[in-house]
Amino acid sequence: MANILVHSGDESVTLTAQATKRLLDKGDGDAALLYLALLRHHGTVPPRSLAGELRWDRGRIEAAEATLRTLGLITPSAETLPEPADERPVYQRDDISHRLETCEEFRRLTAEVERKLGKKLTTPDEGILLGLYDYVGLPADVIYLLVCHCTERLQRRYGEGRRPTLRQIEKEGYAWARMGIDTQRAAAEYLRKYAQRQGALPAYMRVLGLGDRLPVASEEKYLAAWHEMGFPPETVAIACDKTVLKCHELKWPYCNGILKRWHEAGLHTPEEVAAGDRPATQGESRKKQTEDEELRKYMQALHRDRG
Repeated sequence: MANILVHSGDESVTLTAQATKRLLDKGDGDAALLYLALLRHHGTVPPRSLAGELRWDRGRIEAAEATLRTLGLITPSAETLPEPADERPVYQRDDISHRLETCEEFRRLTAEVERKLGKKLTTPDEGILLGLYDYVGLPADVIYLLVCHCTERLQRRYGEGRRPTLRQIEKEGYAWARMGIDTQRAAAEYLRKYAQRQGALPAYMRVLGLGDRLPVASEEKYLAAWHEMGFPPETVAIACDKTVLKCHELKWPYCNGILKRWHEAGLHTPEEVAAGDRPATQGESRKKQTEDEELRKYMQALHRDRG
């Protein structure tokens, strides 16, 4: 019988008999297509990065990936959403044009984002937006709230006229997805708590003796954590005093160690700290070592940076 295959002369891929049997027995076309795409890239790219090439949404490619793992054709992996730089799908111009033509919701979203950012989106920008919509699976209204949030946050820090890049928006979008912020209601609740936390930061900065300036990113991370733990500024001031007494200056990791220990002990108000913060027994001393350990790591990192 004559060969019915068309040989293009391109580089071929090798599909073993065992892999072929597993795929045929399973009967999952998507899994087979994903496996072929992985073979084409010699297995050097993460499966989910092929969403753009295959024109699949996140749910479809995750299902095919899970099937391949069950069949033992790809290695096990954590079930968490990856960082954008690790497995972000790459969409070609034709993929984006096709989606803009066929999906009215995505077309409207693109137009609204352009108006909000005050610029025409480039093809890579549109690809990032499509990734958030199609691969990450965020609804259009949630993505627009995300864009507004990133814009307002940047303008609050650097003034009017500053606009976030799509890369910055993408990074925050992945963070939202990990936190389960995938509905308008969840986004509104997150933004409400974020605004509440931002409103509390100046009081923390003042009790720490840092004046009315905005905290830098590393400082804000500590302050947000303390606010989330339920510490009022007055308690943070006590922890700051203890830190300065020990270190002769404010060392954020050491102060954080004090507050973490109080949080674990259920001491949050100044009255609770005064009543419950007693000298540690020998069995409790290990918790207090957290402060010195964090300080030691901080000093080591500082010396490395200066060196």
